[in-house]
Amino acid sequence: MFERIVRNGTLMTVIVLIITLLGVLAALRIPVQMIPDLEVRTISVLTRWSGATPQDVEKEILIEQEEYLRNLPNLRRLTATAYSGEAEIELEFPFGVDITDALIRVNNALSQVPAYPDTVDQPQILSSSFSSNSFMYFSVYPQAGNPRGLDMDMMRDFIDDEVRPRMESVQGVSMVEMRGGAERQIQVLLDAQALAQFGLTVVGVRDALRERNQDVSGGEVDSGKRRYLLRTVGRFENLDDLNDLILQRQGDSLVRLRDVATVVMDHFPVRQISRFNGNPVIMLAVRRETGSNVIDIKQGMLEQVDLIKKEVLEPAGMDMSLMSDDVRYVEASVANVWINLSIGAVFATLVMFLFLRSVRITAVGVIGIPICTIAAFLGLLLAGRTINVISMAGIAFAIGMTLDNSIVVLESIEMERRKGLDRIRSAVSGIQKVWPAVFASTMTTVLVFLPVVFIQEEAGQLYSDIAIAVSASILVSMLVAMTVIPTLSARLDFSAVMDHDGEHSRWMKAINRWATQLSATRPRQLAALGITLAIATAIVVFLTPPAEYLPEGEEPKTFASMNAPPGYNLETMAAIADEVEAELLPLVGQDPQAYDRGELFMPPLKYMNLGVSAENLRIIAEPMDPAHMEPMMDGITQVYRQYPGMRAFAARGSIISSNDGGTRSVTLDVAGKDLAEIYDVARTLYREAETVFDNPRIQSQPASLSLAQPLIEVRPIWSRAAEVRFSTRDLGYTVAALTDGAFLDEFFLGDDKVDIYAYSDRTGSSPSLTTLPGLPVHTPIGATVPLSSLADLQETVDTSVVRRVNGRRTVTLNIIPPRSVPLESGVAQVRTMVQQLRDNGVIPDTISISLSGASDQLQATQQSLSGNYVVALLLVYLLLVAIFKHWGYPLLIMTTIPLGIASGLLGLALMNAAGISQPFDMITMLGFLILMGTVVNNPILIVHEATLNMRAGSIAAQAVSDAVASRLRPIAMTTITTVCGLAPLVLIPGEGTELYRGVGAIVLFGLLGTAIVTVTFLACLTALIFSLSRNSSA
Repeated sequence: MFERIVRNGTLMTVIVLIITLLGVLAALRIPVQMIPDLEVRTISVLTRWSGATPQDVEKEILIEQEEYLRNLPNLRRLTATAYSGEAEIELEFPFGVDITDALIRVNNALSQVPAYPDTVDQPQILSSSFSSNSFMYFSVYPQAGNPRGLDMDMMRDFIDDEVRPRMESVQGVSMVEMRGGAERQIQVLLDAQALAQFGLTVVGVRDALRERNQDVSGGEVDSGKRRYLLRTVGRFENLDDLNDLILQRQGDSLVRLRDVATVVMDHFPVRQISRFNGNPVIMLAVRRETGSNVIDIKQGMLEQVDLIKKEVLEPAGMDMSLMSDDVRYVEASVANVWINLSIGAVFATLVMFLFLRSVRITAVGVIGIPICTIAAFLGLLLAGRTINVISMAGIAFAIGMTLDNSIVVLESIEMERRKGLDRIRSAVSGIQKVWPAVFASTMTTVLVFLPVVFIQEEAGQLYSDIAIAVSASILVSMLVAMTVIPTLSARLDFSAVMDHDGEHSRWMKAINRWATQLSATRPRQLAALGITLAIATAIVVFLTPPAEYLPEGEEPKTFASMNAPPGYNLETMAAIADEVEAELLPLVGQDPQAYDRGELFMPPLKYMNLGVSAENLRIIAEPMDPAHMEPMMDGITQVYRQYPGMRAFAARGSIISSNDGGTRSVTLDVAGKDLAEIYDVARTLYREAETVFDNPRIQSQPASLSLAQPLIEVRPIWSRAAEVRFSTRDLGYTVAALTDGAFLDEFFLGDDKVDIYAYSDRTGSSPSLTTLPGLPVHTPIGATVPLSSLADLQETVDTSVVRRVNGRRTVTLNIIPPRSVPLESGVAQVRTMVQQLRDNGVIPDTISISLSGASDQLQATQQSLSGNYVVALLLVYLLLVAIFKHWGYPLLIMTTIPLGIASGLLGLALMNAAGISQPFDMITMLGFLILMGTVVNNPILIVHEATLNMRAGSIAAQAVSDAVASRLRPIAMTTITTVCGLAPLVLIPGEGTELYRGVGAIVLFGLLGTAIVTVTFLACLTALIFSLSRNSSA
């Protein structure tokens, strides 16, 4: 077979060119992203009920929906939260669940809810993953000087109608979120005295409006040859129609809406404020579809935005600009991998040339690099994956590995040439001798990736791209080594290589002599074995660091929140926002060196994106210098803490999880029946966590941990209500209409629905507490009385947010330890803290506390990894047994695996000691899987050659010594080329390197250590076992 391949050079050239062409086409078609798409396993249900308190939202919506959702199959966690005017339920499913099927089941479950109150909107069902987070942010604002005098709050609907649909039409965009401004609203400002004068009630106005505002279809009417559609038109077409609404007839006169109310087109009360660098804006956040190309989306979006500015915004007196985007980080990260990949390839090529001293032979050896790189793209496309930092790192890792097979085959062909064979015979004979070893080393590398399929957590999903890229490259490198390399070698002159005689260079002679002396006698063999095992054991015991879950992602962006105590209103928070802006805005665009010189109290900002609501204030910002991330976060937090009662929280922007420190969060769920007791325990845990850790970042859900939300309860005096014929519903509606507003009906403005709301003409949409008791209420019997005569007004306190997890009222604490404390250590310290509080009786038995989030995923991933390591070892062993046809020799080879792992741990410790920070996270641990498949490659060569020598009649020590001597050069070449290929990825810092640096470090140092162990420890162990087996057989 090999002889046919070697002789058919033209056929091999055509096949290589076809693979290259397909690979290039694949590389051009694969989407580009930052990280692989993570599995969607969270479904959100959002239900709006304007004006409702959290207490009513919980009773009327959450409890009803929970009853039907809690029995969904495979549901892992149900988190329900009641806010003012809104209910949100988050359903979390385990990995591997079909999210489309789950969406159908959720929709079916919600359809069984019997009924909601009249003004509750239909529930919205959404599914999302962290990898579909917003990645581009635009702002819309008035043109310089605001020549049109625009109120940006009123522009929300215009932007929603004219701008957002065009942005969402860009290919790859899934959704564009709007923040800031307020939706249009038709306000009917009722005059209480006029209502009383005409004997009308608020409820009567509502009923009259709804009765009129409807179209009724009447079917069809035939007339001769024509068919007519029939409909009765009753809906209001403009505000004049609404003003002319007839409320009642009194004698010959008509009472119209204009007689008792003023109708105006306005907007909903502003609930949030959005500013960019101090200017009021409406912000648009762009999300992408799964599997889309972020670079193409950005290019298409910028082109679309230019058209929108020219055709829509400029005529309306507005402008639009890109505030920030993550695409720059993606482009820089992918470019960084390309640069490091290229540097690694150049280094590996130089190493080969130094060994071979022939440009032509070196070119033959490295021809596999472009072919295998292109094949990796083909593998990614066929597997439905994308080009991202993780998959590119896998391709880069494979650069050095792809040369291993080529080097082994080249070296074998060179040895056959030295025996005097001609070019064709030496090429055929060379590949025939080593193809089993090449096949074995390739398959061990590929097979260890099989268990990755069974790691369902995020770490496994991220790592699968590396597995696919490396496997595709290695498999093609094996085919290149077995076909292309012999074919080209048969047509090249090896005289330069043979003249160089690198096999007998000084340093290789020294290594060979040292290895021979170690394995020469049994005492030396035992001493080498003992010392090696002792060192490896010490490394594993003392240098294995505590684990992290996933890398945070070193994107230089912070999300900093200041959560207000219950009861704060938007006006108060806006005033605080003005003060915060006055302190931070002067820092925007400043020279970062001014901070280094001590001239600024905190690092300067590239921009400041500010969002304000009654509950919190949130800043999204980037430092001018990425190295100033931590001081910037600390600086913003210190500004927040100047305000008493505020809770400050800042987290680094994450490219893997949510922007609340999700990959490093120790999450505590505090659940019970009594809300006051839950809050008390949560506050205690909050304070204790601040003492356990040095400056931790802690946030709570809900943000406030106290029953301090002021609440006015209108308790009807039932005897008086019955006397004036007021029902509870009608009285409540009347109070709402004359204070914060009550929903009347909908008005069609073009294709849009605009809500019609009733307000008091005295207060409009900004009622005052002092006017509430004297509020004039016209009753159904025609009398006008103050509200205080119909109801008692009781002031009390309650919670501003009601949160439930799996049906129980729950408070969740996200405790993010300082970066110096690994997550595994943080989890242990938090567990100890909780147990001590339990033992001291501080936490009552009625309160349950559980850990979830990243800490929970860390444990699940560790268990999954442990099982898969065992599976990988068994696969490698069984494959080696099949190749060697011996049950014992593979065990010799596999003794290098734990030693390679120890070498990887030592290298990780040395990197951190040298100041290159690399946490021991789950992706880093997956580097051990690569090691299991790659560290056995060199031992396979030694054991394979030694067994052949033993069969030829050599004594054990001599057989091993000759094996080391003959295989030392390919071992040195493969190790150094692989290390050179990996070194730039591990040692050169840059964007995105935190995602793959740990894996590279484990593999790089593991291979280095294994190369040393192979010619020392393994040589001694093999000589010892061979001599013992020969003595026993004798």
